[in-house]
Amino acid sequence: MTYPEALEYIHALERFGIKPGLERIRALCAALGEPQQRLPCIHVAGTNGKGSTCAMLAGICRAAGLRTGLYTSPYVLDFRERMQVEGEMIPAQDLARWVERLRPLAEALPAPPTEFEFITALAFAWFAEQRCDVVILETGLGGRWDATNVIAQPLCSVITKISLDHTQILGDTIEKIAAEKCGILKPGCLAVSCCEQPPAAYNVIQATAARLGCPLEIPNAGECEALSLGLGGGEARLAGLPVRVPFAGEHMCRNALTAVVAARLLRRTGRLALPEAAIAAGVAAARLPARMELLCADPLLLLDGGHNPDAGQALAAAIDRFLQGRPLIALCGMMADKDVGAYLAYIVPRVAQFIACCPANPRAMPAQALATEASLLAARDEKTEIKAISDPLEALQEAKQQQSRTKGAALLICGSFYLAGEIKQHLI
Repeated sequence: MTYPEALEYIHALERFGIKPGLERIRALCAALGEPQQRLPCIHVAGTNGKGSTCAMLAGICRAAGLRTGLYTSPYVLDFRERMQVEGEMIPAQDLARWVERLRPLAEALPAPPTEFEFITALAFAWFAEQRCDVVILETGLGGRWDATNVIAQPLCSVITKISLDHTQILGDTIEKIAAEKCGILKPGCLAVSCCEQPPAAYNVIQATAARLGCPLEIPNAGECEALSLGLGGGEARLAGLPVRVPFAGEHMCRNALTAVVAARLLRRTGRLALPEAAIAAGVAAARLPARMELLCADPLLLLDGGHNPDAGQALAAAIDRFLQGRPLIALCGMMADKDVGAYLAYIVPRVAQFIACCPANPRAMPAQALATEASLLAARDEKTEIKAISDPLEALQEAKQQQSRTKGAALLICGSFYLAGEIKQHLI
């Protein structure tokens, strides 16, 4: 099987959508010889901050000399970004080889697996083959019924900030979503929560940890001191440790604090040898595309794939801090199943020009519909100019022309990882 054929097969599984239950992934893993049981894992769930927290935990483990696997989503440019060892994506020939081996096992199941279940089983098999010392394992959706939750006892379970997203699947309240995310907690396992959970989420996390006998660490927000921050990151003091955080925004410092606290807990309990120097070096070395990513300093071009209200709020805070006084042009594309209005409420009032486009995805909101949503929020601010240009690359050309005509303007591409991938691939 060639790599393109392997990708075609994987993406064809999208038609099976999202199906609750672990029976299919368990059957696949059993057919592979239970590779997930040979992997020491740090399991990470949450609504926002999972990707950056995972990237920093992986950086810490690598800096400590551990052979480190990283399983994360979504990808931006290359599907193989989703599974890495030692910071290197799975080789195309390895992916094709494992798809070829796994395909007959998947097709022998009574019910076909979803795409995420298939690639999760594949990742477990590849990580085991690579003899990883530790795997940083990010959930895809939720936690309790997430395919990654077939692992037994993790080294540590980490829950990043919880907010409303995927409400049609996970529930329509913070409490319901938190209960799903807490599904990654196993009896007696180490647990860490971020420092800025909504009170309703804290209550569920603490109650679940107490019921399961999980030692729970919750850092204090006061332990996160941003000393100097810019669009390329900056210096911070996290629980007393001087650290360079390589991402923009105070929310990224709080995500880094979560990673630091988890690493120290793992060291203190003897699970992993993670010296302080490795923790600082690992955080500084972390890389993650499309999270307030600085693509170009002059003219200023930023890329952010966040797509829910909490991500919008974090992006707005970064705009206020780093772009104050500069005209801002936003090129935005979103999926129609997101809380578009709540996200745009943070972005539209902060931009001089808003250009809506339609990413190449069947779930994408039409550009005109997105522009209409934006115009409702801009009605009180006649300075905001709103346009709809369906094709993302045509929209990008218009945005860049507008930027060239506006002295000191910054261009922000936002609203979807699908859009981020399309634009970044074109710019490289």
